[in-house]
Amino acid sequence: MTRPSHPTTLYLSAPEMIRLVRRLGLPACIAGVAERIRREFLRWNEFDKSARLACHSELGVIELMPIADTSQFAFKYVNGHPGNHRLGLPTVMAFGVLADVRTGMPRLLSELTLTTAIRTAAMSALAARSLARPGSRRMALIGNGAQAEFQALAFRDLVGIEVLSLYDTDPAATAKLVANLAGQGLRLEVCASTAEAVRGADIVTTATADKTRAAILTPDMIEPGMHLNAVGGDCPGKIELHRGVLEMGSVFVEFEPQSRIEGEIQQLPADFAVTEFWQVLAGHRPGRRGPSEVTVFDSVGFALEDFAALAFMGEKAAELGFGEAIELVANAADPKDLFGLLASKHPLAAGADATTGLPVARRRPPIRLRSAPRAGAAAPSGGAGRIPERHKA
Repeated sequence: MTRPSHPTTLYLSAPEMIRLVRRLGLPACIAGVAERIRREFLRWNEFDKSARLACHSELGVIELMPIADTSQFAFKYVNGHPGNHRLGLPTVMAFGVLADVRTGMPRLLSELTLTTAIRTAAMSALAARSLARPGSRRMALIGNGAQAEFQALAFRDLVGIEVLSLYDTDPAATAKLVANLAGQGLRLEVCASTAEAVRGADIVTTATADKTRAAILTPDMIEPGMHLNAVGGDCPGKIELHRGVLEMGSVFVEFEPQSRIEGEIQQLPADFAVTEFWQVLAGHRPGRRGPSEVTVFDSVGFALEDFAALAFMGEKAAELGFGEAIELVANAADPKDLFGLLASKHPLAAGADATTGLPVARRRPPIRLRSAPRAGAAAPSGGAGRIPERHKA
């Protein structure tokens, strides 16, 4: 008996994502995601955008991050629990979905914990290419936890950083970072304080997890021409920069309505001027305006970056045969007879042969993840018109 054909979803588990990143190489993944983010940011006005939805507790936050254009919808589930290391769990855990807008069918279900680290580093380096001084070679890396290696390698490859000055309140985290970056072509200098690490740096990256108003960088540490890449502050009440640092130069954000709630600029009045970074990429607004200007990238992470990462990794997985096709959606022969799936005449489980009930061999994913149109390209035919933009906290 021939099994009916069911719509399938490409599933990229954590082990499969690790295999895929190893196959492609981490530098290629970071560079590929950075380029995909650049392409999607140049289509900024084609996306239905909103600030992420967050559920806060005393111990952390759980968030949903949705975004869509006229053909694809994406969302990411992500948490931030600074104390998770005490339980043997990651501080950040994530998964995501990419679906067809036309039908609502989920086409990709993927881990995003590892991928989020890749896309965050890719976004940081992409911003620094426009905002840091040309020829920047030294970066201070404050906070040497799970994100640190990815930031270091992204800035090495995409910006040209050669020297890293390192500081973390936990010496074990710095020791871990030094061990992981051995032989990676970077000169590593372990420092005794934030002030020591920052001194003489072209770029300062802060990537700490403490969910408090911890002003890690203060105005007296900032030197003319520095670029500050503030990664750790990403929810209400969590900051890394003293407000005086923000007032020293030009501040760039991803999506302003979200950054006003979650970013470093939450501590400043609503009329404090910032520039959304897509405007720099598109040439609408200047980035760095001179060698002595202080620039700040107030990064909180935005759904469009995850959209880009899901699209890039999903397309690479389908191209190379990674992942598996799963029947995530219950699909009746008669779409109006969902109840009929429970009748004894139907197969007891998806993935079992209809006559024997035994598992069938895993099928290769019959999936084609569409590439997003290039900037300026016409919208896909057959889709809905441009989705109106909406803002919500």
